[in-house]
Amino acid sequence: MVAGGLVSMGGTMSGSGGGGGLMFAVMAVLVIGSLVFGWWYAQAREKALKAWAATIGWTYYGTDPSLVHRWQRPPFGVGSSRRVSELVAGTFGQFQAMSFAYRYTTGSGKNRTTHHYWVCAMTMPTWLPGLQLTPQGLGARLAMAFGGQDLEFESEDFNRAWRVEARDAKFAHDVLHPRMLERLVRADATGLQLRIEGADVLCWSQGLPDHDRLASRLGVMRALIAGIPRYVWLDHGYDPASIRTDLGETWNP
Repeated sequence: MVAGGLVSMGGTMSGSGGGGGLMFAVMAVLVIGSLVFGWWYAQAREKALKAWAATIGWTYYGTDPSLVHRWQRPPFGVGSSRRVSELVAGTFGQFQAMSFAYRYTTGSGKNRTTHHYWVCAMTMPTWLPGLQLTPQGLGARLAMAFGGQDLEFESEDFNRAWRVEARDAKFAHDVLHPRMLERLVRADATGLQLRIEGADVLCWSQGLPDHDRLASRLGVMRALIAGIPRYVWLDHGYDPASIRTDLGETWNP
């Protein structure tokens, strides 16, 4: 009704010499249409996510503002208007995990840009030092050209696939032992962005969540946690029981 009224008003203004009246009406209809479509799409996606979460025994929460401040490194801790949406959470194996859409904005006015990410997080038994793995590529090469860190390991395939950053190089080499290096060059792991931060393992990528790929990502994150040697856990106050991993056997390093 509003759109029809605006079109009629635009036609009247145009017929009476209003000039840009019809253009105004058309633009108004487009804006209103986009808002209505956006609302409908959000409602349909929320309904679908609730149904999907129920099928795997997870829970749809929608949002949790505390997650915006839970982690400090990018994509967190930068920009403004930070928001978590499409939050679903549950268990994967023996670990608590979650998946959500995250967005923030940079710039202002005509230069304002909204950045969208899909983030998965899996909680570990205890806090561990920071460790980040990102794909090798132009961004990594530029960062290293300006003094960025990239630890080297005994696997050339791994070194070609991953850039590794860690304040504690010994911790990085303890976690990324030969068996883990082999696991992280498999097809389901290459190209991901992974980080140990606090008591969580994170995996993130640009764009909206794609739950058809969620199990694959969580499998890589679980393998990373399960592959951490027992002496590393002991050094940080936790004594793990043997963990059955996706390598198809009970692995107690």
